[in-house]
Amino acid sequence: MQFKSATAYQSTIIELKHKRAERMTLILIIDDAAFSRRMIRKYLQVDGYEIIEATNGREGLELVHQRKPNCVLADLLMPDMNGFEFLQALQDEELKIPTIIISADIQEGARNQSYSLGAINFINKPPKENELRKAVQQVVNTKE
Repeated sequence: MQFKSATAYQSTIIELKHKRAERMTLILIIDDAAFSRRMIRKYLQVDGYEIIEATNGREGLELVHQRKPNCVLADLLMPDMNGFEFLQALQDEELKIPTIIISADIQEGARNQSYSLGAINFINKPPKENELRKAVQQVVNTKE
């Protein structure tokens, strides 16, 4: 492909970047532990997702309103607004964003409550890379 000028080349590059950004799947990670967010980010960046992060449910809810992610990965035990409260807020606002809970809480009650509040999956911490990537891919493929 030949370009008549540097400006035409630059315009084409910018247009391609915008098209790529439009197609990119946006994943929101909500967890108060920086290590957990880094690990999850590392696992998912392999698949080319755009990743944004929040340290609690309240920040996560703000990002849901601002950025409209395709999928949310949330911890349960966090300060300010925990994962259960986040799921309840999504329900209250009738926001249908696929949410996967990633928690160290292994109690059946926590799992059941997560599902009753709209979570589509529950993964134990620390998540296994393949399990996490497969769960997110299922969400992304379903949305497409």
